[in-house]
Amino acid sequence: MQLSFMEMSSPVGILKLVAHDHALVAVLWENENPKRVRLAELIKNNTHPVLLETAKQLNEYFQGKRTQFDLPLDFAGTEFQQKVWQALLTIPFGETRSYKEIAEQIGNVKAVRAVGAANGKNPISIIAPCHRVVGADGKLVGFAGGLDNKDVLLKLEKI
Repeated sequence: MQLSFMEMSSPVGILKLVAHDHALVAVLWENENPKRVRLAELIKNNTHPVLLETAKQLNEYFQGKRTQFDLPLDFAGTEFQQKVWQALLTIPFGETRSYKEIAEQIGNVKAVRAVGAANGKNPISIIAPCHRVVGADGKLVGFAGGLDNKDVLLKLEKI
């Protein structure tokens, strides 16, 4: 399956948006670890409709005009990762959840560390709001985009 990408500037650096024909598959960070989200060969395409709509909605989010995304998403991962990523999509704008709360939500209360690992592999950053997951004590922990960017996103949402 062919993957297209485009890059956009944002308050958290350059974001690489990746999609196939019908859905967004990744939002990657400027200094992304290439092993975190493994993708097939990418072809630059600044006219891809899914990528253009993603950039539009992300810009609205960064301007404080959007609190929910409405995009076709295609997560590639294990069944467990898929459950965690779907749980991320249920965290409302302006709220946070702990790793323990996500583990409870997916019905596996002992999987707190596994939830953390799955959260760290979330390929669709910001859209699937892994930045809204914090430590049990409310502290900012682990974020592929860096804790400074996690802080920027949470402040944008006034958390």
